[in-house]
Amino acid sequence: MILLTVLKGVIKMNMNKRKILIIGAGGIGSMLIHNLDRLGLYDITVYDDDKVEYKNIFYQHYESAHIGLNKAKAIKKQFTDVKAEPYLVLVPKQLKGYDLVICCADNLDVRRLLYRQGTGDNATVKWLDLRAQGRNAVLISYLFPPELVDTVLKGEEGSFSCQAQDWDGSPQQVDMMNNVIAAMGGQWIQKWFNGQETEASMVISI
Repeated sequence: MILLTVLKGVIKMNMNKRKILIIGAGGIGSMLIHNLDRLGLYDITVYDDDKVEYKNIFYQHYESAHIGLNKAKAIKKQFTDVKAEPYLVLVPKQLKGYDLVICCADNLDVRRLLYRQGTGDNATVKWLDLRAQGRNAVLISYLFPPELVDTVLKGEEGSFSCQAQDWDGSPQQVDMMNNVIAAMGGQWIQKWFNGQETEASMVISI
């Protein structure tokens, strides 16, 4: 009888999990998954087509055994309930079916795809954009003023590290802002799902 009650509770909890998509399992995404998965509240899917490199070990949630593996699959090895998709996010269809989509990929094409889903009450997808580079970090949500969107979609094309551009690859020069913005993002997500007031954007520099 006790076992049946426990099983019913587990089934109900799984049915009530919040569905979130995390784009990018690098410095920010891997740490965000680590923070959220332990809560048992979220049905997490992660997309990333990149592979784990030696330099990633210093600031991302990977170990030496993961080097050479696809990042999404390496996350799956650590967090078995996470759904791993070792691909790029290229079309709006991939963003559908989630309660919240979180961009942790420092890539303008992905961000533009996300922002095109709208802002405020007009957002067809509720989204959160987490960024870090060097000593700076930024959080931008779908609540961001639409008239300012173009200002946060400027920059160089391609993909970039959340470390400083002049990082020499050594652990001595690692910046920890990916951890900071992952924690801030986790807090924002918790507040948002609890129906509490959340910020449209935040900037932090340490």
